[in-house]
Amino acid sequence: MSSTPISSNHIRSRFSRAMSAMYRHEVPAYGSLLDLVREVNEATLAGDDVEKQRLAALGELDRISEERHGAIRLGTAHELSTMRRLFAVMGMDPVGYYDLSVAGVPVHSTAFRPVDEEALRANPFRVFTSLLRLDLIDDPMLRSEAARVLAERRIFTDGCLALIERAETEGGLDEADASAFVAEALETFRWHPDANVDHDLYKCLHDAHRLVADVVAFKGPHINHLTPRTLDIDAVQRLMPAWGIKPKAVIEGPPTRRVPILLRQTSFKALEEPVTYSNGETTVAGSHTARFGEIEQRGLAVTPKGQALYDRLLNETRAIVRPAADGSNADEYMATLAKTFEAFPDDLGEIRRQGLGYFRYSVADKPASPIAPSAGTEDLIAAGVLRADPIVYEDFLPVSAAGIFQSNLGDEAAQAFAANPNRERFEADLGTPVIDLQRCYAETEAASLARARADLAQETV
Repeated sequence: MSSTPISSNHIRSRFSRAMSAMYRHEVPAYGSLLDLVREVNEATLAGDDVEKQRLAALGELDRISEERHGAIRLGTAHELSTMRRLFAVMGMDPVGYYDLSVAGVPVHSTAFRPVDEEALRANPFRVFTSLLRLDLIDDPMLRSEAARVLAERRIFTDGCLALIERAETEGGLDEADASAFVAEALETFRWHPDANVDHDLYKCLHDAHRLVADVVAFKGPHINHLTPRTLDIDAVQRLMPAWGIKPKAVIEGPPTRRVPILLRQTSFKALEEPVTYSNGETTVAGSHTARFGEIEQRGLAVTPKGQALYDRLLNETRAIVRPAADGSNADEYMATLAKTFEAFPDDLGEIRRQGLGYFRYSVADKPASPIAPSAGTEDLIAAGVLRADPIVYEDFLPVSAAGIFQSNLGDEAAQAFAANPNRERFEADLGTPVIDLQRCYAETEAASLARARADLAQETV
């Protein structure tokens, strides 16, 4: 590297924009989705000046229009460990372990994303990355054949691998190498309409599970969706049909609330796309359904206590009524969800006092008199000198992710796998432990409170 390395934040921003442009070209409906989300966000901010000013003060306003998350599915441990190295060039670390087998999807996953606050403000691009679990497929011969196909494919270009190694050995990439890296890395995520297998094998993989076919039968882990962030997902869901987009029947995650928590997601049905299968000397024309559009609304990050309450209420809801893939009981499910979640406080102060959510603290006003070192956080907030703002949830929910997968893979995609988490195996394949997402939020909250208390102490000197 002949010149100064550029920030990983800049490389991540370039890559996410290039990915968005590529996906908009490949899936035009994604472009319509972006336009709809932009319109809803502008209307939401125009109607709530207080929220607009709050987001601007926290440095979160600019990031919303840039915000995207994508999703890919990998087939082998080597692909996963190399993908970890690729994302590291962009300042993205593996955060969280998600077992989707509990919801009938034969993968386990992590989310690659920036971790520190400055990087998140610069560009919070995330990629939900799943690794296929062939051990959950019953047919041993099919498992063996799928493993053979996956072992033979190469999903990274030689140029991409060389630039990853250069970034690792030289501590980053300069301007020219960063541009080359974005172009080379993008090839891994591009759609390839030519299948990697013959049509008969594709059908066998498809019959085992549609997601297995999506991973094994193609030359690379095509990005299967990109997701913009909206400030009002209910408005987006309501408006999608008028924009020629058919939404999934129910919004995944918590119900509509005054204080949004965690993550809510909706999507449009996956596209049926033409594919060519090679049968020796001949080719067979067919189709494959995988890629779709998704929208998310992010709310407050919850503590382990808050997460346990969320999980319990979601389980209680689904014990009463489970959303049907065809949407036939959507109204009943959403009504039950709203009723059940009345047990989760819907007031920021109460959420904070009960220890259900994470908050970022800052000085609200100069104290009129010296602050006693023993003064409690709630006392300082009540006195108007300490401000508490919700920390945005940056991660994912396994049940919601599985719900999105299933609704877009087809009604018959859901299968009855037993919960079978294997974090130890996943981390071995990844080549590093995943980061504890709860620790990230707890450390952010603690650091903000320490800074705020130090600032208050200075104000009274």
